Amino acid sequence: MYIPPAFLEDHPEELHAIMKAASLPVLISPTVDEAQNVSMIATHLPLTLRGDTLIGHFARANPHWKAFNPNAESLAIFTAVDGYISPSWYAAKQEHGKVVPTWNYEAVHAYGKLEILIEPQDILKIVTQLTERYEQKREKPWAVTDAPEDYIASQLKGIVGVILHISHIEGKRKLTQNRSKADREGAIKGLAGENPALAAAMIKTMED
Repeated sequence: MYIPPAFLEDHPEELHAIMKAASLPVLISPTVDEAQNVSMIATHLPLTLRGDTLIGHFARANPHWKAFNPNAESLAIFTAVDGYISPSWYAAKQEHGKVVPTWNYEAVHAYGKLEILIEPQDILKIVTQLTERYEQKREKPWAVTDAPEDYIASQLKGIVGVILHISHIEGKRKLTQNRSKADREGAIKGLAGENPALAAAMIKTMED
């Protein structure tokens, strides 16, 4: 990932926050066939951070879990807040007009080897952890155990578990840190009604 110094994010707690905020990461893996032709395969899927690993699951019919090259690293891409920045918000527009649009965002790239789990008890553990993550804030959270045991067992036959063992992480927070305070404040004001989540992220960078 191209990361200018102004946008580098390497604090573990911030990287983890971006990963947790991302609604649907993309997992990308290199593949190699019998003729040694190299290509790529990608899947959108929820991934949950557990220590130095990411856990999730593939549909068993998805070729990704069979086609990926186990000797090469895969890449999980996480995007948290993002949005368009209008040059009309900058104080510099009124001063000299030398401004152009841009796109702000927070992103993390996590690299590592994949491990596939096919045993029902291992898949159940992953499904349970994923469910608990997304249900925990609900007033009456649904639990895997709420469904009949035989029904869950039948559903587990349609998926396989996946673990990405993280080797390294890259992080980027492109939030107008390279512009003047007046321009940043103008962008935050402009975003307040259009994209409050992005505005909040930009405010945080000004406070850091």
